[in-house]
Amino acid sequence: MSTIPHLVIAGGGAAGFFAALAVKAVNRALPVTVLETADRVLRKVTVSGGGRCNVTHACFEPAALARFYPRGHRELRGAFHKFQPRDTVAWFAARGVPLKTEADGRIFPVSDRAQSIVACLTREAARLGVTVRTNTGLQAARRQPDGRFALALAGGARLTADRLLLACGGTRAGNGAQLAQTLGHAPIPPVPSLFSFRVRDEHWCEHWQPLAGVSKAPVTVSAGDWRQTGAVLITHEGLSGPAILQLSAWGARRFAAQNYHFTVSVDWTAGAGARAQFLRCRQHAGQRRLGSDPQFAIPQRLWARLLTSAAIPADRRWRELRKGEAAALTRTLTVSQFQVAGQSLHRGELVTCGGIPTREVDFRTMASKLCAGLYFAGEMLDIDGVTGGFNFQNAWTTGWLAGTDMAAI
Repeated sequence: MSTIPHLVIAGGGAAGFFAALAVKAVNRALPVTVLETADRVLRKVTVSGGGRCNVTHACFEPAALARFYPRGHRELRGAFHKFQPRDTVAWFAARGVPLKTEADGRIFPVSDRAQSIVACLTREAARLGVTVRTNTGLQAARRQPDGRFALALAGGARLTADRLLLACGGTRAGNGAQLAQTLGHAPIPPVPSLFSFRVRDEHWCEHWQPLAGVSKAPVTVSAGDWRQTGAVLITHEGLSGPAILQLSAWGARRFAAQNYHFTVSVDWTAGAGARAQFLRCRQHAGQRRLGSDPQFAIPQRLWARLLTSAAIPADRRWRELRKGEAAALTRTLTVSQFQVAGQSLHRGELVTCGGIPTREVDFRTMASKLCAGLYFAGEMLDIDGVTGGFNFQNAWTTGWLAGTDMAAI
């Protein structure tokens, strides 16, 4: 029997791959095997960001960065002191993949191709001697009396690991939760975290669905205790865009408990002060007709719909706007309410909340507090961030911490 420890990583996604590379950065001689159920690794990286891969976000202060995570922000604050977006940018740049920061803080490869990230990771794994086995899912894991793990793989193969990392992702189709349960953990059932809102009542279909494709920024949206400001996109099914996706992340568990039936309120002015603006329009643009004079950078088609909702004729001049009409238009602009009746997963994100409770993991090392030699990273944890590169940063950070500690065997 070999005396060299064997490390096994279940999951060939961003977190699992980065953990394998972290192991090799500490001790290149350690054998590391990555097991991937699918026929290729890093599939989510390939499709993320519309095929561009939003690698991380330009937020370099750990406390500020942690605030972008509805779940896990307390635990990640310390973790980000050890590996954060600045480290991610430097890591890829050192391996020939420069990254760029866009105006909204999102960071992408200069090439605008997710394949640049995939190629970098797979090339580095090959160079360092990481063994990658596709079409080979981990079916079962049992901790033996000697502290090692007996692993049953798809197809009947067997493997023994001295240390085991579960980085199987957070999708409901995976068996990561079952594996964790057999090793003593109590995973929280996952639910979608980033999703669009479906609004399919008759009023929507008749009056709002024709506006599909219209977007507006900034907009403030709220539901229950949560409020977010950003861009909103009207779709054939309902509402989407960054503000909606962020709202869905913060309210993910409550929205799921409500079976995705709730009221969302939209302030198309983002708190800009409609009444004061109308007064200025009366004074300085009194002869203009409301229908041809949109305010708050609202697109013309959307402005026309809002005027109709407020029962104001499009040919009404600003100086003719009555007090009651101004009040009605203010309400329509600032408190448009829609009845959500379902959700649509955001293509390319597929993020869930749920997984291994953070209290069961040591975030200095990503090691299990319940099972010696076991580690977790990425979406296996009950951690998720809003859209903008934050979920990938969670993968890079937790994968790096896990791999680094696994290598210190």
